[in-house]
Amino acid sequence: MNKKEIEKLKKTVLNKATLVFDQLTRQQKTKTFEFGEEYKGFLDKSKTEREAAKQIVQAAEERDFVNIDTLLTKKQHTCNKVYKIFQNRCVAMAVFGKEDIVSGVNIIASHIDSPRLDLKQNPIYEDLSMALMKTHYYGGIRKYHWLAIPLALHGTIITSENKAIDISIGEQPDDPVFTVTDLLPHLAGKTQNDKKISEVFQGEKLNLVAGSIPLGSDIEKERFKLGILNLLYEQYGIKEEDFISAEIEAVPAQKARDIGFDRSMIGSYGQDDRICAYTTLKAILDIKQSENKTAIALFFDKEEIGSEGSSGAKSNFLEDFISDLLFVRSKDCDSRTLRKALTSSSCLSADVNAAMDPDYKDVHEALNAAKLGFGVCMTKFTGIAGKAGSSDASAEFVGKIRQVFNKNKIVWQTGELGKIDEGGGGTIAKFIARYGMNVLDCGPAVLSMHSPFEISSKADVYMTYLGYKAFYSDND
Repeated sequence: MNKKEIEKLKKTVLNKATLVFDQLTRQQKTKTFEFGEEYKGFLDKSKTEREAAKQIVQAAEERDFVNIDTLLTKKQHTCNKVYKIFQNRCVAMAVFGKEDIVSGVNIIASHIDSPRLDLKQNPIYEDLSMALMKTHYYGGIRKYHWLAIPLALHGTIITSENKAIDISIGEQPDDPVFTVTDLLPHLAGKTQNDKKISEVFQGEKLNLVAGSIPLGSDIEKERFKLGILNLLYEQYGIKEEDFISAEIEAVPAQKARDIGFDRSMIGSYGQDDRICAYTTLKAILDIKQSENKTAIALFFDKEEIGSEGSSGAKSNFLEDFISDLLFVRSKDCDSRTLRKALTSSSCLSADVNAAMDPDYKDVHEALNAAKLGFGVCMTKFTGIAGKAGSSDASAEFVGKIRQVFNKNKIVWQTGELGKIDEGGGGTIAKFIARYGMNVLDCGPAVLSMHSPFEISSKADVYMTYLGYKAFYSDND
């Protein structure tokens, strides 16, 4: 073969990774950066799963989505765009299509919880000349990431009078913040330097500094603790016992920021997995009601601790929502009809993958690693070791999504979550797959995943939105 023939063959048979910024027109690049600004705003207002759910519902109502529970109560069956919220931290949205729901729907499912520090139910205590608060970390964190950084408190408290009090302390410029102390290097020799990371940083030592002004004379017991409780009672009407019925999360206090001289990346807490939640939300808001397939967006809680509980993907929330959709469309809601609708459906499990880090290439297998800036990532399987804990998408479904993306000029890549036996992880895919539907993990790659300041590419964020939108519009 001559050189020209070889070059033609290369273009035909080789799979060459594509950098998104190489493919964007000037107009598309402008839209990419505009989309990034909107996304940063969502992150700043969604530091917890409850706050994210609130933002999602607000956006849905602004685009004329109606609470399906209201339709059920009024026995109305005419609305084409509906949503459902459960326990204020789990949301579903749907845009009805022309086809019968029993023939299958297109689902994108993400999660809106992120790793953090939760206050314990009896959090406030004092030691030496300080009041502190006990925490219990939530999800997979590197404990040292959470030391010596400013933290904000977000959450909901149910008082003894059954009054709900929402708090957000630490986000405004004049707000106080909280922090977990660290040991200075001059004294860390024996205590830290010669030990394993797992031994040095202990969960029970992730205690927040809460204050240092005592209440009363020096003969009073627990006067530093009492000083904090007095402030909380004066400002919020909160008593110590009220913490028993509270969900208060300590999260990084900083806002989402542009990264790099060229502002091409976003650094923020909570991008796993609110990056997929936001792109899913924007995609379903843009769906036309003329599509054949019904489009569904699911926003689950509790993924970071195994999708447990009544608001996680292991719950019956999806079944309940599909049953409601069948009912408002005057369809049979028996178990067989529901099973047929679920089995005939297709789902993208919208979650992030780990981007290859220039300083830690050795934990990845380069041929099958996701990279920042190379588009939305299709992850055929997750799990650990021998694919344990993974749904492992079928070749047919991966092929279908690949065709949808190619047809719509979506820049995409594939990737595994690290080398074999190096680590691994899971998503909600396997919990959706139990219904018999096709499921594929699909979302952008991020750096510093599970840290208080994760990094994404604006190009990947925008391409993920376009990819999700293309999936919703596919009616084959």
